[in-house]
Amino acid sequence: MDGKADFYGPLLYSPWLLWLGVGLAALLTGWFLFVFLSTRRTQAPANHLLPAPDLNALQKDFLERINKVAADADIGRLPARQAHQELSLLVRIFVQSASGVAAPRMTLAELQEKGPPPLATAIARLYPGEFAAHPQESPAAAAEIAREVVRSWS
Repeated sequence: MDGKADFYGPLLYSPWLLWLGVGLAALLTGWFLFVFLSTRRTQAPANHLLPAPDLNALQKDFLERINKVAADADIGRLPARQAHQELSLLVRIFVQSASGVAAPRMTLAELQEKGPPPLATAIARLYPGEFAAHPQESPAAAAEIAREVVRSWS
């Protein structure tokens, strides 16, 4: 028996299968690029400056807000702890509005490390009233601390 009759050589793949594989790889790569580029967050330009706020109007507005919190605390409409918390938040928002520092999100340690010194000092004095069992300073004294930060800001 002749062994050559039973042997068949390897079958070659059709050339279109190669191009199909290359095309699918290109589509997959294109899809990943599209998803990656379309979901990236755009960043604001580094030289983007916000317009400077009118400091006098800003100070007047925040002094009025501080006076309202102090008045609410004096007549008993606002508990001392809540008054301290609102005064702290008002001072932080004022500093953010006046300077752009993200003070409302900063802890006391962060403020003391890289925040404006007047704000860090004021928040350190307001902290016991916010978090201690019994406030060490009255809401009126805390309001005066907040007023001083707003008045002295330049």
